[in-house]
Amino acid sequence: MRNPRPQPTEVPAHPQFTRRFALQAGAVGLLGLGTDHLSALRALGGSAPSKARAVIYIFLSGGLAQQDSFDLKPDAPETIRGEFRPIASSVPGVSICEHLPLLAQRAQLWSLVRSLTHPSNDHSAGHMIMLSGQSTLPLGFDPNRPRTTDWPSVAAVARAQVPARHNMPPAVVLPEKLVHNTGRVIPGQFAGKLGERFEPWFIEASPFDPTAYGAYPEYEFDHQDRKRAPKPKHFEAPSLTLPEGFGGGRLARRLDLLRHIDRQRAGLEQSATAGQFDRHRQGAIALLTDARVRRALDVAGADPKALDRYGRNAFGWSLLMARRLVESGVSLVQVNLGNNETWDTHGNAFPHLKEKLLPPTDRALSALLDDLHGAGLLESTLIVMAGEFGRTPRVSTLPQAYKLPGRDHWGHVQTVFFAGGGVAGGRVVGSSDKIAGYPASDPQTPEQMAATIYRTLGIPPAAAWHDEEDRPHYVYRGEPIAGLF
Repeated sequence: MRNPRPQPTEVPAHPQFTRRFALQAGAVGLLGLGTDHLSALRALGGSAPSKARAVIYIFLSGGLAQQDSFDLKPDAPETIRGEFRPIASSVPGVSICEHLPLLAQRAQLWSLVRSLTHPSNDHSAGHMIMLSGQSTLPLGFDPNRPRTTDWPSVAAVARAQVPARHNMPPAVVLPEKLVHNTGRVIPGQFAGKLGERFEPWFIEASPFDPTAYGAYPEYEFDHQDRKRAPKPKHFEAPSLTLPEGFGGGRLARRLDLLRHIDRQRAGLEQSATAGQFDRHRQGAIALLTDARVRRALDVAGADPKALDRYGRNAFGWSLLMARRLVESGVSLVQVNLGNNETWDTHGNAFPHLKEKLLPPTDRALSALLDDLHGAGLLESTLIVMAGEFGRTPRVSTLPQAYKLPGRDHWGHVQTVFFAGGGVAGGRVVGSSDKIAGYPASDPQTPEQMAATIYRTLGIPPAAAWHDEEDRPHYVYRGEPIAGLF
């Protein structure tokens, strides 16, 4: 039973800027940071732990099949178990897919929840549920577009509730917004009712291509195996969207941050030293001129050995950038591993998982674990990996669209990967039934997953956010997943 309703945490009003100041500060606005409210952001979060903690939320848009990754059912009929076989991990009794050998070797560093469940099999609704951590859809939910009445994403809540560190934005999403191949922007990833001023910082480093999936250029593929001429694609750091109040005209164009910093560095520093900005504005300027920021974003210039370990592809570059941003002071980084519902394996599932999806994920995630563990940061950095839902128990074929079989949408159960942040390695929380169709024990919810993230970030149990009508909404909608710790 929940304790008596506590007094909600106040969220500070968003500061107002003149257009003249916006033009002067330029990229400060691009970062989605205010100036005067940096100290207010630091004051949020109540009794945060003394040791800085962070979260990397890896989102697999499209939905990873639990039976073909972390919850194999080798004794089930062939139409259920699929083509892949389990391999033993470094933890006795824990087996995962044969195409995740690097993660299997590191099982002492991670744990699984095999019983997360929610009620939707729809892509858009699933994104809303798993990105916001709320199983019920908001009133007036539109699967075709984001709305201001949507629930805020976990990243947006972190932006509002977690104090900034080292003048870095509290929450970042990379390497792109989630967009369907029709060009429809998928709801669930934005601030919604929390208000545009708390949008996470979107680092758009990956170009959208409606015909391409996966970790380009090494593992790019097309779900329907259509023959097409390859398009040159680049992973660039980054172009950034503008926050509330900065739209229109020249300001509405996306700017390359690194080039912009080089162009305006001297002028900004001169203005700051001349006393034209207060100390909080100087702090925002420091973000632009800080070598750590440049290094975090410029993954192309990373050590070649690091690039080889992570993989020279969009998945590897994204997780390397996430690690660098956490090291630089960002509290929550959401990494979208694959746009255009990359993991939506209705057909041709087994060759694409085996050859295009599982190998770059295995490689990059293992490198991330190694680096955080080696640097002593894994204990303070929670890694969560999930999609919007799992996949159906039964393998099926849609002959009008695919040559080979796959699995359809399935919200009833999925496996969620956890590591670091106090999570005890080598554990399995909950279980699915014999066909990986429904939870068989210890069912968990998106609310509990989100609460686990919020606790790691040091957000207090009584915390609340206020919508634009100043109505309070409690951050926690469930209890953290106790079996992980």
